[in-house]
Amino acid sequence: MIRLLRCLAIGAVFITAAPSFIAPAIAQATPAVPEKLWDGFSSPVGMAFDATGHLYVAEWGAGRVSRIAPDGTRSTFADGLPGPSGSAVGPDGAIYVASYSDDEIYRFTPDGMRSVHATGLATPAGIGFDRSGRLLIANRRTDQILAVVGNGRPEPVIEDLRTPVGAVQTPDGGYVVSNIGGGVTILRPDGTRIEAGAAFNTPGPGVAITPDGRVFVVDYGGTTVREILPDGQSHAVADGLRSPVGSVLAPDGASLLTAARGDGTIYRIPIPR
Repeated sequence: MIRLLRCLAIGAVFITAAPSFIAPAIAQATPAVPEKLWDGFSSPVGMAFDATGHLYVAEWGAGRVSRIAPDGTRSTFADGLPGPSGSAVGPDGAIYVASYSDDEIYRFTPDGMRSVHATGLATPAGIGFDRSGRLLIANRRTDQILAVVGNGRPEPVIEDLRTPVGAVQTPDGGYVVSNIGGGVTILRPDGTRIEAGAAFNTPGPGVAITPDGRVFVVDYGGTTVREILPDGQSHAVADGLRSPVGSVLAPDGASLLTAARGDGTIYRIPIPR
């Protein structure tokens, strides 16, 4: 578990349009009780939806990616993978998976054909796409967020982080980064940094963002999913999870799906309004 705690990651969810990263005008309600959807996963980590509503789940412990159809039917999409961690669906409809163990990013066509998309990484964790279509990689061992355009060489976007494992780009062009080494970093477009996450035990790799710019991060060392506010504060939106590690915005836009490492289960969490 200790090794897993240090190196897990989740595929980030990036948005394409929204006004700015602003504080939501909502009251802080009692944290929701997560709704169990599916169990039986082996250390589920990265999760991502495609345009047709299929959910892809990177199962770290099984070396595979499972696919869940909109009707709940589960199948193996890819197996024999070394340490699959982050996952994301690209603008091209392909499925991208980070191999933490092999320091590579794989690209899968929707029918399962695999190729190597990026190499020479250093324990790649969470991955996702920014608003311009670049693949962003939480490069855990170098404390960087990297960007890859096409099949080009990864280049640093953010440096001097604290063991980053997940990130999202905010509507104003900034970023929110989850550091499993401690804290949540809010990076403003002008370069200003706000260190958040004081209420977390261990901020985990699961980071999700809504179209209107609300950001949610799992507390892998605890039991909650928390909403990150622009001033660095946070509040719990769900509690009672066993080491939540993965998170993704559901297609309905009104809920999050969160994977718990502790019981190998995926839960639904309503987003408070």
